[in-house]
Amino acid sequence: MVVGDIATGTDVLIIGGGPGGYVAAIRAGQLDLDVTLVEMDAYGGTCLNEGCIPSKALVHATDVAHDAGGAEHMGVHADPAVDVQGMVDWKDGVVDQLTGGVEKLCKASGVNLVEGRAEFAGENTVRVAHGGEGQGSESIEFEHAVVATGSRPIELPGFEFDGERILSSTHVLDLDEVPESMLVVGGGYIGMELSTVLAKLGTEVTVVEMLDDILPGYEDDVTRLVRERAEDLGVRFEFGETAQGWEDTGTDAFVTTETEDGETGEYTAEKVLVAVGRRPVTDTVNLEAVGLEPNDRGFVETDHEARTDVDHVFAVGDVAGEPMLAHKAYREGEVAAEVIAGEPAALDHQAVPAAVFTDPEVGTVGLTEDEAEAEGFDPVVGQMPLRASGRALTLDDTDGFVRIVADEETGFVLGAQIVGPDASEMVAEVGLAVEMGAQLEDVAGTIHTHPTLSEAVGEAAANALGKATHTLNR
Repeated sequence: MVVGDIATGTDVLIIGGGPGGYVAAIRAGQLDLDVTLVEMDAYGGTCLNEGCIPSKALVHATDVAHDAGGAEHMGVHADPAVDVQGMVDWKDGVVDQLTGGVEKLCKASGVNLVEGRAEFAGENTVRVAHGGEGQGSESIEFEHAVVATGSRPIELPGFEFDGERILSSTHVLDLDEVPESMLVVGGGYIGMELSTVLAKLGTEVTVVEMLDDILPGYEDDVTRLVRERAEDLGVRFEFGETAQGWEDTGTDAFVTTETEDGETGEYTAEKVLVAVGRRPVTDTVNLEAVGLEPNDRGFVETDHEARTDVDHVFAVGDVAGEPMLAHKAYREGEVAAEVIAGEPAALDHQAVPAAVFTDPEVGTVGLTEDEAEAEGFDPVVGQMPLRASGRALTLDDTDGFVRIVADEETGFVLGAQIVGPDASEMVAEVGLAVEMGAQLEDVAGTIHTHPTLSEAVGEAAANALGKATHTLNR
């Protein structure tokens, strides 16, 4: 028996409890708005449950095992035994702690949490279908809505995810045993992070990428360091090939590929990870009912206030466009909530940082030298190699560099590319410099703690000024 439809109302209706959605909900609650957050799966979204957090937990856990097993030259002799299920259980515990924290923060901010699938039923109405037999549905009237439905992994034709042979990144994060071999289709950041994890666990990894290198969009000297380290771990790369089809041999997947010239390749692996990107989720909310339609790339277009073409409807996070990053979603969620509350808020950031948690890590923000030149700047570049960093030497991890790009005439910092240990942390300093309109003198003149990796940031800025003391000036 189905429970009858219930009708309720709210100031702000948020569809999706990922980084953009739950932050929008919390901020709106802090601003004394009546807020309802509808989530059809798990609070925290892809990032907390199936992406950023679980993948980085496994990256760290495999790093611990790999580093301990390869430290004989440091006088450390160990042969770590990896309990994969124990590793996954630990990862799940981290996820549970954070998702539980999201729920508590939402409730503490007065957010009404509703579990179910929300679809627009009109300009100011959504209908929420609750999961489970006999759970029924409800209609919610709203003054403002925030679409935060996120994204999902892209499925290649003929390579639909089955969780057995053909895996998405979500499946890989929940493996209960280490596969002997894995064919990874796609050399982007997801494919490379998980290839690194698997290789450190002993899996024989082959990466097939249709382009001529990994990590599209990154500079050659950045990708070279990541690729060479992966090759040292045993990862094999095949570039310029597109996956065409596969057959199940009973014990493995037999995969065929093709080049632009029509040449074919054949690969056999126990499992196949398809990691060719993500696409926005817009097919679950009936956007047409509220007067919206995704653009040609599937995104819901927004302005500097995170507002869509329908004034009272906002969109944040992956569904609102590139870059599809959790921290970008956080800011959009805050802005959407503040605009709805009548606060003077806007998305006016100068640059959004990005990180790739490979080995070594990559952290970038702002413009590269070529991009700066294309935008009309006369760029000056400073660089500090980590092989000259005392802290990197003590960490036994010296592959990489810090590079800062600035405008030569004004000295304003325009961006940075960092490769090496904790690059994801170091890039924040340069991100702040870009946002504040800081100059090279400001960064170079800031006293950095010694010995730290962050000293390389100051030295790179000094190098651009011709004043570096711990590396040769350009």
